[in-house]
Amino acid sequence: MLEQVHFLLTYLCNFECDHCFLFCSPRSTGTFTLSQVKQALAQAQKVGSVEWVYYEGGEPLLFFPLLVESVKAARQKGFKVGIVTNAYQATSVEDSALWLKPLVNAGVDYLSISDDAFHWDQELSPAKMALEAAKGLGLGTGAICINQPTIMPPGEGQKKGAPVIGGGAMFRGRAVEKLAKGLALRDWKELTCCPHEDLADPGRVHIDPMGNVHLCQGLTMGNMWQTPLEVLVQDYRPLEHPVCGPLLSGGPAQLVRQYQLPHEDAYVDECHLCFLARKALLQKYPAYLAPPQVYGL
Repeated sequence: MLEQVHFLLTYLCNFECDHCFLFCSPRSTGTFTLSQVKQALAQAQKVGSVEWVYYEGGEPLLFFPLLVESVKAARQKGFKVGIVTNAYQATSVEDSALWLKPLVNAGVDYLSISDDAFHWDQELSPAKMALEAAKGLGLGTGAICINQPTIMPPGEGQKKGAPVIGGGAMFRGRAVEKLAKGLALRDWKELTCCPHEDLADPGRVHIDPMGNVHLCQGLTMGNMWQTPLEVLVQDYRPLEHPVCGPLLSGGPAQLVRQYQLPHEDAYVDECHLCFLARKALLQKYPAYLAPPQVYGL
C-alpha cells in the first residue's frame, strides 16, 4: 500500500557526489513549479493511503521559497512532511535556525540531513550545525551517513566467503562509474532478487518534475502527467511490468536472461547488475526507464 510520496523537487544540486544514484550536479536540469507541486499533491491525496510527503532532490533548499510553499501546500492537504537536505546553508547553528524557522512554521515534521565524507570534510560540518539547530527548534531530525565502500568480512546470515560491501552506498547511477572499481564481485547468476525495493507492493514512490513515478531511481510505474497517480497505482500489475516482472521472478539475473543482455561474469551486488541491465534496455522501454539523465545520459 502506497504510504509515502517523495518529491524530487529538483535534480539540481550544489554537490556532485560520487555515490549519487540520480547523477545530480550543478548542471542538472528539472525543477518542479509550485503549480506542479499542487497538482501532484492533489493526485497523491486521491490515492487515499498516502500519509507522508517528502521533499528532496538534488538539493531542495536551493529553491527555498518553493520549498516553503510546497510544505504549506502538503500540510493543507493533511500530509505529514519531511525534507531531505545536505544543509549547505548552515554557516552556524544560529544562522541555520534562521533558515529552518520558516520551514518549521510552514509545518515540516522531519528533517533528514546528509552528514558524511561525500558531502563534508570538516569535523564541525554544516550538517552537524543544522542538526543542532533543528533539535533546538524541536524539529524531528536524523543524519544520513554513507561512507566510502569497503570490503568487509561476511556478516550474519551471509554465505560463507561471500564478499560484503560496507559503507551504505547503492550501486546505481554515478556510484557505478565512480565507486565500483576494485571492489569484490559476485557471480552474476547469484543476483536473483531485489533486496532494497518492494516492487510487488510499493510503500513509497519518488516523483520528478517530468512526471515520472519512480519505483526505484530510473525504474518507473508510469508518468503522472499522462496518467493520474491514482490510476497508475490502481492499475499497477508488477508481474506484467516489462522490467519489474523479471526482477520479481528472478532478480537482475532473470532480467539479463529474459532479454538476453550482454553481461560480465560478476558484479558488486544486485543494484550494480540491475542498473546496467536497465541502462541496456533504455531504448526498448523508454516509458518505464526514465528519465535518461538518471542513467548518466
